[in-house]
Amino acid sequence: MRENDISAELVARVSEAFATRTPIRITGGGSKSFLGCRFEGEAVDVGSHCGIVEYEPNELVVTARAGTRLETIESILGEHGQALGFEPPQYSPAATIGGTLACNVSGPARPWRGSVRDAVLGVRLINGRGEHMRFGGRVIKNVAGFDVSRLQAGAFGCLGVMTDISLKVLPKPERNLTVVHELDAQAAVRRMNEIAGRAVPVSGAAWLAGRQYIRLSGTDHAVEAARRALGGEQLEADLWTAIRDHTDDFFIGARATALWRLSVDSTSQAMLEAQRLLLAWGGGLRYVHAEASLGDMSRVAAAAGGFAMRYSHNDENRAFMQQPSPTLRQLHERLKKAFDPAGILNRGRLYDWL
Repeated sequence: MRENDISAELVARVSEAFATRTPIRITGGGSKSFLGCRFEGEAVDVGSHCGIVEYEPNELVVTARAGTRLETIESILGEHGQALGFEPPQYSPAATIGGTLACNVSGPARPWRGSVRDAVLGVRLINGRGEHMRFGGRVIKNVAGFDVSRLQAGAFGCLGVMTDISLKVLPKPERNLTVVHELDAQAAVRRMNEIAGRAVPVSGAAWLAGRQYIRLSGTDHAVEAARRALGGEQLEADLWTAIRDHTDDFFIGARATALWRLSVDSTSQAMLEAQRLLLAWGGGLRYVHAEASLGDMSRVAAAAGGFAMRYSHNDENRAFMQQPSPTLRQLHERLKKAFDPAGILNRGRLYDWL
């Protein structure tokens, strides 16, 4: 495994940018470059800042440099029968743990095992002044006080250049099994919510093209008992990796049309009549191919108790994320001012005003 600590170089680059008020653009593996608005700045590459800093299998904690590839982390954890519980998407082999946290992306197990934000114990980051700071801890019992570490989830690099990230890990389940039922979208939403209220070891619930998929994970006994209770056909193919990494035909078969990601109340009827629709997270996450404006999709999502995001390349450099309320916008601006007073870090990637 490649090990490389370039934190001193990164500190020097940010310090110089702060002194000259030069905007910088944080880059890594580039697997999530399609998210966010296009923005200018001198590239600061964190992708070569990589390697495992510390791993304690008995403590269920791993600390990795931000540019470490996800496949590297998963391989090392797998040797000890462990994994990242939030199933981070690997949109390309170059996907890194830093980009995963910055963009706040999690896979199919997110409602049952938590998100990347929930897994973060601590981070080291370089703020907009070039100060290398540590927040949180490296073990679960050490996390206390204001949780700055989790602020980095979904900040898209506008609060700092992350260097090290400490995460909780989970043991791999003894067995995984997926059952399938033929249902329309409305019936699938009802059934997924009904199953969510039962003592069943669910780790994934999705619907696509008239078929509902329920993944069961746990001990062999628990999974087998749940399979008998739920019935249905068993699926042999690895659908969950295809959904996680967006390699299923649903994602790659209609790239000429905008892909929208709506996080909503799992019981909502929002977008269930859409022609090209994929439900995940037990109905709480909805991917839709549609020619629509961000304003239109934001109104749909807000009415369903959630928010909308454009999840495909945005060549016109328009806003891609539902705008926050005035109160939340003020909080965003205050945090930005505190961490990046000169406004040099990833300026305009998350919101054009940040």
